[in-house]
Amino acid sequence: MLVNSQSTDMASYGAFDQSAPSLCQTTTSLSDRQVRRSGERPSVDKTNHAVEVSSSDIVKRRAVTWDGIGAEIVQVTKREKMEFRFRAPLHLLAVCEQGMRSDGDTFVEGLPRSRLRDMTRKLTFVPAGHEYHEWHDPRVLMRVAYFYFDPARMPKHPDTGVTPVPLVPRLYFEDATLSDTALKLKRLIENTGSDSGPYFEALGTVLAHELVRLNAGVPRIEAPVKGGLAAWQQRTVINYIEKHLAEQISLATLAELVGLSPYYFCRAFKQSLGMPPHRYHNNRRIEHAKTLLAKRAPSVTDIGLTVGFCEVSSFTAAFHKTTGLTPTTYRRTLA
Repeated sequence: MLVNSQSTDMASYGAFDQSAPSLCQTTTSLSDRQVRRSGERPSVDKTNHAVEVSSSDIVKRRAVTWDGIGAEIVQVTKREKMEFRFRAPLHLLAVCEQGMRSDGDTFVEGLPRSRLRDMTRKLTFVPAGHEYHEWHDPRVLMRVAYFYFDPARMPKHPDTGVTPVPLVPRLYFEDATLSDTALKLKRLIENTGSDSGPYFEALGTVLAHELVRLNAGVPRIEAPVKGGLAAWQQRTVINYIEKHLAEQISLATLAELVGLSPYYFCRAFKQSLGMPPHRYHNNRRIEHAKTLLAKRAPSVTDIGLTVGFCEVSSFTAAFHKTTGLTPTTYRRTLA
């Protein structure tokens, strides 16, 4: 059963719950205090193991811990220059749900620095003991989910059976499977209930396994080895969609381009790209709209028409569903 509590300090992740997840909410930064229930046994040192954020007064933090894994949602509330730091005996996976910066720099020990401006939907992995540091002059209010893993409790290597598995650092990479699982966990934290414990445990276990499989270079079960689109078919369809973003594109049209029936094409497309064709088309429209919104002109109405929406209300609804912001609010955050 989940245990809900309110706190003014962020928990460290030195002690992971050995039973059910516990939930704490916070609006400030880290402290040396731990949120633990009596009888819990720490699996690593009890020092401060959450990502440090400066300035701490402009973020809201919400965290859950369970057996061997901790998860935390960090929501930035003001557009001010800020820094993130982390070095701990835990693995860290950062999933940036939303993040754009006018300037900044990100460093993960063992990798070249990155000055990437748009970090939305990017992932970063920091192995235990490695340094992670970044600073932002933000253009939008950042939302990021952090996942902390006890190395001693990670799954075995899928080929050698070795545990713990040595993992390598990764900076601003993309992986649909990891992102989908991580965002499911994020939504569960946001909408947690008393019966969510088993689902937390299951999703956390899947996320840990996917990290190990990614590190080992093992093809995932859902990879389009069989039944997905061939490389030339993917290129053909994606290029066609990009050239016709503002148009209504039928499933039959796309299927005909690659010589497949609409039914089989839809299944193959989803297997290859992780989503149905219509959702991919809509996501590309929204991404193009975000680029146009970064400019002072044209108007929101004109941008909606440019990317294929007949009414500003339908454009606003689709944009909000994808980004969590209305087009006007998104443009204002870039001003």
